Amino acid sequence: MHERKVLIFPAGTEIGLEMFAALKGCRNMRLFAAGEDISNHARHLYPEYHVLPHVSHPTFAPAMADLCRRLGISHILPAHDDALTALTTLRERLPAMVVAPSAETCATTRSKRATYLKLAGAVRTPRVFGDLDAIDHFPVFVKPDRGQGSLNAMRADDARQLAHAVQTAQDPLVCEYLPGEEYTVDCFSSPQQGLLFCHARRRDRVRSGISNCTVTVDLPGIDAMASAISTSLDMRGAWFFQVKRSSTGDLALLEVAPRIAGAMAAHRVQGINFPLLSLMEQEGLELRIQWNPGVVELDRSLRNRYRHDIRFDRLYIDLDDTLIFNGEVQLDALKLIFQCINARKQVILLTRHASSLVQTLKQHRLHGLFDAVVHITDGSRKSEHIRPEGRPIFVDDSFSERQDVQRVLGIPTFDLSMIEILTEQSVASRGTDAPEQEPRHG
Repeated sequence: MHERKVLIFPAGTEIGLEMFAALKGCRNMRLFAAGEDISNHARHLYPEYHVLPHVSHPTFAPAMADLCRRLGISHILPAHDDALTALTTLRERLPAMVVAPSAETCATTRSKRATYLKLAGAVRTPRVFGDLDAIDHFPVFVKPDRGQGSLNAMRADDARQLAHAVQTAQDPLVCEYLPGEEYTVDCFSSPQQGLLFCHARRRDRVRSGISNCTVTVDLPGIDAMASAISTSLDMRGAWFFQVKRSSTGDLALLEVAPRIAGAMAAHRVQGINFPLLSLMEQEGLELRIQWNPGVVELDRSLRNRYRHDIRFDRLYIDLDDTLIFNGEVQLDALKLIFQCINARKQVILLTRHASSLVQTLKQHRLHGLFDAVVHITDGSRKSEHIRPEGRPIFVDDSFSERQDVQRVLGIPTFDLSMIEILTEQSVASRGTDAPEQEPRHG
């Protein structure tokens, strides 16, 4: 199997982060990040972040082509609506495969007005008011024709609010107001095999157009709607559409997007890896869909990642109330240990455990995990058992132990609330200067 070299652009969007999450564990896959020279989370996930100009800049096309040639990129995954339309128009000028439907489909779906016109008669679309004087009842809903993230989209309850909304939105679209529940429908299509997957998510909590809480649901009749959209717009790969119930209870279309959605993770964990399937579909492979049906609730919040200047080659870690907490293995501490093992850093257990240490380690499946085990039974200070050379760090729940180690040795010390800085650090900040691995015992 050949290695796919996949460029995610722009990598720092919620869409790009979901692509990374979906593809990072796939075989024969190397992921690359690119985007504008701005602060974003992708710069903490990848060893390198490649700066490109905005898609509207005249140098974007040659810069993207040069980057793809230099890195040997085989596929480009667009992770923003504007990137999608720009890259599909540049297909003939790029040495890599743009994973997206046709440029015509992307241009149509970028405009809600064009989407409604294209799908008129195929699915229920909201009524659009071209003549504002013809509006005979309120509320109505005003949104930009090419907007995203609910920016400048608002409900107008009277003529005064309508006038304000129309002035605020760029190229405003005035539609009937849909008061009911809102759903996103995640889909996957193939030109040869048709609509292969379609399932809905209820949008329970939305911030700036992003579903922060979404729940998968069975939505009667949605398959026919998805099939009609897929056929009318020549969809291929991953895509989604949003619907909302009208005052009469029927489902009306809000928008269609021929790309990955960040909250597609709710279906990814059920077995639908949309980015991977999209890569395979573009390569012309015959696809089979297998998933674990059922209800999944996805709730999203901010995640911390850290870039820091702490460098270490040896981890000394306590056992009681640190690695074992409330009778169970503490998973964050275990993550730190295996992170050290992967980086070929020494891991040394430093404990005053009162019971049989061998029995306790075996009971919790921790036997053989450590390069060395120091079992203190004479009451001596832990600082006396830490070798100061080789940039050690010390993890222990006891403040007095940490205070003594830091006072005597001057090395970084941590309790469980602090090790997040080590386990959730930026990939770009991790050192590679690790000592040779020694046999593990204990």
